[in-house]
Amino acid sequence: MKTFSNIGSLLRQPGFVFRSLKYRNYRYYFLGQLISLPGNWIQNIALSWLVYRLTGSAFMLGIVGFTSQIPALVLTPVAGVYADRLNRRKVLILTQSISAGIALVMAGITLSGAIRIWHILAAALINGITVAFDTPFRHAFVVEMVTEKQDLPNAIALNSTLFNTARFIGPPVGGMLIAIAGEGICFLINGLSYLAVIGTLAAMKVHTSAFVHKGKSVLSDLASGIRYSWQTLPIRYLLLMVITTSLLGLPYQVFMPVYASDILGGGAQTLGFLNGAIGAGALGGAFFLASRRELRNFPRMVFLFALISSLGLMAFSHSGYLALSLMLLVVTGFGMIAEFNASNTLLQTVVDDGMRGRVVAFYSMSFMGIQPLGSLALGSLAEWAGIQPVLLVSGTLCLLASLVFSRKTNIIGESLKRTGA
Repeated sequence: MKTFSNIGSLLRQPGFVFRSLKYRNYRYYFLGQLISLPGNWIQNIALSWLVYRLTGSAFMLGIVGFTSQIPALVLTPVAGVYADRLNRRKVLILTQSISAGIALVMAGITLSGAIRIWHILAAALINGITVAFDTPFRHAFVVEMVTEKQDLPNAIALNSTLFNTARFIGPPVGGMLIAIAGEGICFLINGLSYLAVIGTLAAMKVHTSAFVHKGKSVLSDLASGIRYSWQTLPIRYLLLMVITTSLLGLPYQVFMPVYASDILGGGAQTLGFLNGAIGAGALGGAFFLASRRELRNFPRMVFLFALISSLGLMAFSHSGYLALSLMLLVVTGFGMIAEFNASNTLLQTVVDDGMRGRVVAFYSMSFMGIQPLGSLALGSLAEWAGIQPVLLVSGTLCLLASLVFSRKTNIIGESLKRTGA
């Protein structure tokens, strides 16, 4: 009850939750993302359903997930270096335009009835490369839109809330659209939704940061960032926990079509409900963290969130009832997104300013780039042992990792004290 009272108190303060919208450029950015992000999730559910409809294979779902996200493992750290060297707004316009083009091409091929699995794999790879560059540039661009440092945490929280709101809305809408009109219309809607992002980026009047580097090579900067991240114990432990959850826990989302069709006996709408439940939990986790003002409990909270998501995943793995599955996915989604967001907040608090870009890039790589390895591994195991036993084991391993991490929270807490947080 105290938590809900705190949230209510914060919301009653005028402008608290949305105070970053006082910046004209951020208002434009927020509006563009508000229109475009639901389209992304509508396309995601259409893509997974299309793959499973064409192949009937959990392994192929893992392959597509691997193909779309493996570029992040290789390219995101490099992109993080370039995010401090190139004009961020121009690069974002380029990446968003490429993603729009991919969606529109996929719409045309799917609506024509000519779609094949190799088309999906090619689109997933190209889009994965685009997203690998887009992500660090997008995170770094926030400081150019929100010019007062004290409002940056609010802007980051709003970004997470916006993303997870779209994650909550998009999948159920996508499921209905698939049932009514097929997957092609979902790709078309997503492609058109990018026009809002591109238009708002073009309309911004941004005071471009000075993009200066000191003559060091990209590889040299990467090497120093890796050494710093490993030698700084709080950063090492946080990144290792994110990597473990991304490898063993997060891939469960890839296999929702299997649950919707084979275990729950449903169709595209059931898939939409399942993904919507994950989004609802994630949105709750984002709002919960946005209501936190003090960071001193965050290390312990990372452990608790990891524990919650692990137990939720273990229970979900053997649920055969839709209502129970939805409740368990809300719990799992809440725990995972809260764990990731709390870890990101801690990383940005304890990191030295000179290493911020690289550490954030490593976090993005851990969050996005490690998941495809898990998707591929779990998909392969699911073909042999079945999806339910595999997810039970993955949830158990995540639980054990959270217990190991719980012994490191004091080290992270001491580092927080030294920063004055």
